[in-house]
Amino acid sequence: MQASVFVSMFLYNSYQQAVGAPQWVHFEYLKFWATMTKIIKEMLPPDVRVARDTQDLLIECCVEFINLVSSESNEVCSREDKRTIAPEHVLKALEVLGFGDYIEEVYAAYEQHKLETADTVKGGKCTNGAEMTEEEALAAQQRMFAEARARMNGIATATAAASKPPDAEPSMNC
Repeated sequence: MQASVFVSMFLYNSYQQAVGAPQWVHFEYLKFWATMTKIIKEMLPPDVRVARDTQDLLIECCVEFINLVSSESNEVCSREDKRTIAPEHVLKALEVLGFGDYIEEVYAAYEQHKLETADTVKGGKCTNGAEMTEEEALAAQQRMFAEARARMNGIATATAAASKPPDAEPSMNC
């Protein structure tokens, strides 16, 4: 790891200790940092490099922006005597903070997210409408486990791992 990462981790750990944040918050921050670093690299052309300090600055700006929108969303939610922040509260917060030009784009992303997550398991029930047989679900699950094993073991394609008999894995019940 580079020195800037160590400094960031030290400062974040110091902050956690000062506010009494639980240890899992540290791991969540590292996952966020890794995700943001990946997004930064994906957004730029392949021939463009970004200095580590610049990446850290961009990530800190993202954290501050998220904190700002979250705080304002919470205030909007509180003014409406609600206890859970809804997407509408976030959209209103963006408007209040002067980011009204982005509301249409954010709403479109929210709608796309709803469509993409419509097939997820909610409340222990499958909501995708197209029911799979247990055999199809088990085969799909085994394929996903094989692909995950292949990625974890560094195999370029999952076909080699998929051809091996799968280990006994717990089944997913929908």
